[in-house]
Amino acid sequence: MRVMVLVKATEDSEAGVMPSTELFEAMGRYNQELAEAGIMRSGDGLKPTSEGKRIRFDGADRTVTDGPFSATNEIVAGFWLWEVKDMDEAVEWVKRAPNPMPGPSEIEIRPFYEFEDFGEAKTPEQIEREEQMREELAER
Repeated sequence: MRVMVLVKATEDSEAGVMPSTELFEAMGRYNQELAEAGIMRSGDGLKPTSEGKRIRFDGADRTVTDGPFSATNEIVAGFWLWEVKDMDEAVEWVKRAPNPMPGPSEIEIRPFYEFEDFGEAKTPEQIEREEQMREELAER
């Protein structure tokens, strides 16, 4: 099961406050554990939304909005991509994580859709193309 583990932003992360040396070290050890367990596929922190943009879609129209964006608790500050047996395993790994922020914080786990979730909406040709693309991306 593939999951995205989302580290929610806080006022500190949105203000660009950098983690302490101790937190960097703890997170590095945790990421190493994830890698050694064969779970972590990718992961990184994101800069504050003040350095980002949002593009809104409405039919053929596109509207670009510069950050920063409000509703800090709805903003993602970092992520991991994991391959786990099930959601219970993902929860157990998150519970072992160092607190990613200096104060209270929140992490969300979201499963990815898999091909079988789409039923007959995806043709065998589409599935084959996507599998080939994933293999090519993994080789890079």
